[in-house]
Amino acid sequence: MSNKGKIAVVTGATGGIGFAVAKRLGQDGYTVVLNGIEDDKGAERVKELTAEGITAEYFGFDVTSDDAVTSNIKAIGDKYGKIDVLVNNAGGLGGRSRFEEMTTDFYRFVMALNLDSVFFASRAAIPYLKKGEHPSIINYTSNAGWTAGGPGAGIYGTSKAGVHAITRALAKDLAEYGIRANAVSPGTIDTPFHAQIKATKPEVFKSWANNIMLGRLGQPEDVAGVISFLASKDASFITAETIQIGGGQALGI
Repeated sequence: MSNKGKIAVVTGATGGIGFAVAKRLGQDGYTVVLNGIEDDKGAERVKELTAEGITAEYFGFDVTSDDAVTSNIKAIGDKYGKIDVLVNNAGGLGGRSRFEEMTTDFYRFVMALNLDSVFFASRAAIPYLKKGEHPSIINYTSNAGWTAGGPGAGIYGTSKAGVHAITRALAKDLAEYGIRANAVSPGTIDTPFHAQIKATKPEVFKSWANNIMLGRLGQPEDVAGVISFLASKDASFITAETIQIGGGQALGI
């Protein structure tokens, strides 16, 4: 395969969309480095990928920790001599809080999880991306970055708006090295992220599809396919873009 020998790093890759992305890139021929904070799960996932003939390994570290991210990305880059694709998949809602009662700790945690993590990993990866082939960074923003999120998700929305901006800023900063930076903005994707509402209020979960033009929820593979494209040579003239993967959800019905 043409991607043989290419290295992809995917943060938050032990489940949900992240694992689907790692699997797809592995199927595309990349050596895949998965990150997560649940080491047992990480080992299981590597076993699953290896059984499919994919070359994969796991690095356990917390993406909100500057030191941990920097030292681990450096270890990955030094081991392989380069990084071709960095997928900053890790992130999340982090909980809900209205501004009046929001603690500074909660604010800092959500910002760290979604925005600091992108900065730490990208900064550490740049020297190795410079040595990559058609290198790129792929981030995750959200419709909440435009709508500012639902009740209690205001800081999540704020952090994702930051990801939208830092993606474009990275694209500007790294263009001279031929490193591209793009983002995907997944809509409602059927992952463990929504497991609780799926189990407790199945009718609410089902109704979400009514707000999506294509009439269904997204699957992790829907996101993985777009990331596969953005990482590929076919996307070599695409940078500073955000692709909505929501079945038309962002437009409303």
